[in-house]
Amino acid sequence: MLISIQSLQKYLHIHKQSLVYVASAPSFSLPVQVEEIRVCIDKLSEDVEQVKKQHSAILAAPNPDEKTKQELEDLTADIKKTANKVRSKLKAIEQSIEQEEGLNRSSADLRIRKTQHSTLSRKFVEVMTEYNTTQSKYRDRCKDRIQRQLEITGRTTTNEELEDMLESGKLAIFTDDIKMDSQIDKQALNEIETRHTEIIKLENSIRELHDMFVDMAMLVESQGEMIDRIEYNVEHSVDFVERAVSDTKKAVKYQSQARKKKLMIIVCCTILGVVLASTIGGYLGF
Repeated sequence: MLISIQSLQKYLHIHKQSLVYVASAPSFSLPVQVEEIRVCIDKLSEDVEQVKKQHSAILAAPNPDEKTKQELEDLTADIKKTANKVRSKLKAIEQSIEQEEGLNRSSADLRIRKTQHSTLSRKFVEVMTEYNTTQSKYRDRCKDRIQRQLEITGRTTTNEELEDMLESGKLAIFTDDIKMDSQIDKQALNEIETRHTEIIKLENSIRELHDMFVDMAMLVESQGEMIDRIEYNVEHSVDFVERAVSDTKKAVKYQSQARKKKLMIIVCCTILGVVLASTIGGYLGF
């Protein structure tokens, strides 16, 4: 059975991806670990996009060639391998954080490490959730093809009946009595079997990743409060900077106005001085 996207979202509650990868120099070569994880996550993202293309290629052909199907299987295996690698590296960072927290250490280095770990974990779960969504959509499209081909052979099935068949794996319930009187029936049966095989492979691959999905989703959710605090501090820092800029502009404006007033006073005093000098000079007969 495929993992429900809705059930995963209960764990995820993805926050805004406003954090960036932070470069630092903590212990056990953390910058190297972070870069390796980042590269792996980027590779996962690229592989997921390639899987989408392979799905489209397979669905476009009633009987996809073995090369295309093998390429999809290779991609699926690579994703599983890379995902497990990322999971292990994130676990190692998590353990190092827990060790330092156990020693009651609180430093900028530890806070940076937590931020890096949280950011990478969220990005990882985001990519793997996209992968799960891709697989789920592919299953639905394969199921639609099976239902369409069954209709061609004269078998009308409800969505519930077809789902039960896929869950039990008893395809023969629907195909045993299909008459092979025409080439169309043969092609329809062939595609039904092909799509059913694809669904079985797909569900097996998702089942293998189930524990990792749940583990990483719960990890990210448990870090939610810390991420919220970080985002709160970032937002308030931005507000503080914006207010500071605004106050600076006001100060510059007031200073400029004060200079203008000072200049006007000096000009007025100068003019007054000249007028007084002229008046006094005329009075004294100069």
